[in-house]
Amino acid sequence: MKICFLVWSPDISGGTNVILEHATRLSKFGNEITIVTELPVSDKDIAWFEGANSLNWKTYDEVTNEHFELTFATWWRTVFYLKRITSSRYAYFVQSIESKFYPEEDVVLRNLIEQTYSLELDIITEATWIANYLSDQYKRDVQLVKNGIRKEFFNTQINPVEKRDENKFKVLVEGPLNVSFKNTELAITLANQSNADEVWLLTSSPIGAYEGVDRLFSKIPMSKVGEIYSSCDAIVKLSTVEGMFGPPLECYHCGGTSISYDVTGYDEYIEHGVNGLVSYNRDNNDIVDKINQLVENRSLLASLKTNALETAKDWPTWQESSQQFELSCQKILTETKFDQNIDQISVKADLMFSTYEAHIAVPQGQVITLGIKAALIQRMRLSTPNLFNLLTKVRNYLHPLLNR
Repeated sequence: MKICFLVWSPDISGGTNVILEHATRLSKFGNEITIVTELPVSDKDIAWFEGANSLNWKTYDEVTNEHFELTFATWWRTVFYLKRITSSRYAYFVQSIESKFYPEEDVVLRNLIEQTYSLELDIITEATWIANYLSDQYKRDVQLVKNGIRKEFFNTQINPVEKRDENKFKVLVEGPLNVSFKNTELAITLANQSNADEVWLLTSSPIGAYEGVDRLFSKIPMSKVGEIYSSCDAIVKLSTVEGMFGPPLECYHCGGTSISYDVTGYDEYIEHGVNGLVSYNRDNNDIVDKINQLVENRSLLASLKTNALETAKDWPTWQESSQQFELSCQKILTETKFDQNIDQISVKADLMFSTYEAHIAVPQGQVITLGIKAALIQRMRLSTPNLFNLLTKVRNYLHPLLNR
């Protein structure tokens, strides 16, 4: 099969990692895989993922005369770029319900994203809750392919950065900074309010220091992440929205346990009091109490870790997951029952987006529902994504320095 994935950014992130896990394996299975981005991608841009440079990386302009059998949008924004690709079939790899990534007051943007799920695109998703949501809300026939785990990178035989100590309890906080629904900063704050001996931070944000953490790991290659998990006793992950809730599962493979909210996707493998602790009320004091509970109750900690390893043992590898993904692609090409017309899909998509653009315009200084600040931020995010990403990186770098 000749398959194309539209990717918004090649930078290190959980979503891009999932795409590359599948893409590199699909290539090894004998398929021709192309990753399309707006701007050219250098080897340095994708050095964080081993094998990514073996794929065909092209810009939209470079694939103008190519024909693909199957093309995937992989982030809500890339749905509006499908019209720039010539393909026999168009699909949507839905890794979360991305409308939930934005504040509730951003009603028009959230509705725009929701509307992308109603377009006549074949859908593959990675989590049961997403499949159920799309089926219930949009009556979509969704194929479920759960993410795998790189068991060569995440296991109990890894040499840790620092060995665990029975007399010391180390908390790991994982996630990007300045992403509201990830709550990374809150997790650090609450971990510091607890009786944990050390707080470590693993982040994809490009920073050199952060107040309140004992060890900082920024933009670490996936092949090295397990060494960090293997050093800590528990991951504290307080996301309010996830697709497939990956980091705790990776931590389980490395002999740790987790403390989290009842975030979307948690129940795919987390059982409260069995292999991890779940805060159903999402109260700050409850999180601190749960950390202290593990500090004080070593028997409970040991039990959670043991059961977490049992959970990990039964989880599929990426090889198994990508084999299922390949079968789903073949099914889309041979068994899909509804017709597609990319021109009609594009007209609907363009109408959706033009409505949103009209909403975020700020004519004559008028303050609209989103507010001037939110409107300008969204305008920059959508119209000049590379500048927006650069400014975000600068802010992430300067934040800890200015708040010392």
